Amino acid sequence: MNSCIVENSKLSGSIVVPSSKSQTLRAILFAAMAKGKSSIYQYLPSPDTEAMVQACAHFGAKLSMGTEKIDVEGINGKIGRLEDVIYAGNSGIVLRFCTALAAVGKYPCVVTGDYSIRHHRPMKALLEGLAQFGVRTESMRGDGYAPVIIQGPIQSGKIRLQGEDSQPVSALLIAAAFSEGPLEIEVHNPGERPWVFLTLDWFDRLGIVYEQTADFIFRLPGKSSYDGFTYRVPGDCSAAAFPIAAALITQSEITIHNIDMQDKQGDKRIVELFQEMGASIHIDLQKKSLKVKRGEQLRGISIDINDCIDAITILAVMGCFAKGKTHIRNGAIAKQKECNRIYCIAKELRKMGAIISETEDGLLIEESSLSGAKVHSHEDHRMAMSLIVAAMGAKGASEISSVNCMAKTFPSFMGEFIKLGAIIDYTQ
Repeated sequence: MNSCIVENSKLSGSIVVPSSKSQTLRAILFAAMAKGKSSIYQYLPSPDTEAMVQACAHFGAKLSMGTEKIDVEGINGKIGRLEDVIYAGNSGIVLRFCTALAAVGKYPCVVTGDYSIRHHRPMKALLEGLAQFGVRTESMRGDGYAPVIIQGPIQSGKIRLQGEDSQPVSALLIAAAFSEGPLEIEVHNPGERPWVFLTLDWFDRLGIVYEQTADFIFRLPGKSSYDGFTYRVPGDCSAAAFPIAAALITQSEITIHNIDMQDKQGDKRIVELFQEMGASIHIDLQKKSLKVKRGEQLRGISIDINDCIDAITILAVMGCFAKGKTHIRNGAIAKQKECNRIYCIAKELRKMGAIISETEDGLLIEESSLSGAKVHSHEDHRMAMSLIVAAMGAKGASEISSVNCMAKTFPSFMGEFIKLGAIIDYTQ
């Protein structure tokens, strides 16, 4: 089992965050559906990226991954007979987006993934939405999870679906864009809205026609077609949360590069939340950098986490170092990520001495004195990074197990933090 030992640390210098996973995967998918050639620069080298490349190759696109870019010859929105089963690996985006896109064609398709995908990532909302469009859908074990069988094509009409999880909504919007006729999608209880808007930003960028009403109803004429494009993937705002938090809890000053605060990523909201807690963060829009400065003690606040749901684990860590109480709410969907992040982060931080309790949709955290302990990532990249950051501010040494999963979004995490001065002993 891969693990690392982390001790109380003091940081200085600068760090470069990796490229956005969400934008990398969307860029590959939209390039695969384009007419002609696209080039994607500064992509995230990740197992999720490789899974999306393989899935798009099964759809018929021709993709070439180099060290600098991914070249894609698209299929102009035409889904034919698939080459093989689509294996999503550990990627919820590949799972949901490619399941929906397979339904644009008329041939059957099987989509599956690793253990986490098959047991922690529900498919019920997406399958029910596709079924309303006349698509044959089946959860092969009958439990509403992958493996799933899909057979289109999507028929014109109107559907309604529950939208607490943004990925089924984005997936159906993408599939509707390439369907053969007009479609209407009515979303009830929409959550994680910035991630739906991120998908719609791609529609705007590529000229995909759609109409959106104020009550989250979308109308699309279908039959979208657009030329190939060139795109440079921006830095990952969610990944920036970890070095920012590390600097704050160790009372260090660092500079973070490759952050475009004008990109549409919802997790840039995390910077505002840190500032509300009392953090001193200088934003340089031109240089695309953030400078974290020493400041007063952080204070606990009430946080609606839904717009930046992936930050729930690192904000739980921050709550331990903030004066008073931190209340994280509206985060129930975090139970359906790579692990149940509400339960798991509370369980692991309690091992370190945290005063933390679960609520129905979030967490209550009090200022705590953390001490070194043996903790487990639950094979979740954001859990692993959050626990490593917590250990940097704890007394004594901590052992964090199963940390190789960080390659999903931050493959350079260990190297970058060791350069900052973090005391980390990493054994594969």
